[in-house]
Amino acid sequence: MDDNNTFEYNMDRLSKLVAELEKGDIPLERAVELYGEGVKLSAICRRQLDDAKIKITEDHGELPGEE
Repeated sequence: MDDNNTFEYNMDRLSKLVAELEKGDIPLERAVELYGEGVKLSAICRRQLDDAKIKITEDHGELPGEE
């Protein structure tokens, strides 16, 4: 798994993993594998969002909507 993929790419991949898991017609081993990948992608997306929040805060001094 590449931590350098874009947020949009990671969210798209995560969405596809969820869709495959929701089908429910996959072997348990494959489901566990997909779930593990999803957990990692979720953590990467969270980190990307946190990094964006920090950048916004540094660039503007505060987040939009904060006073």
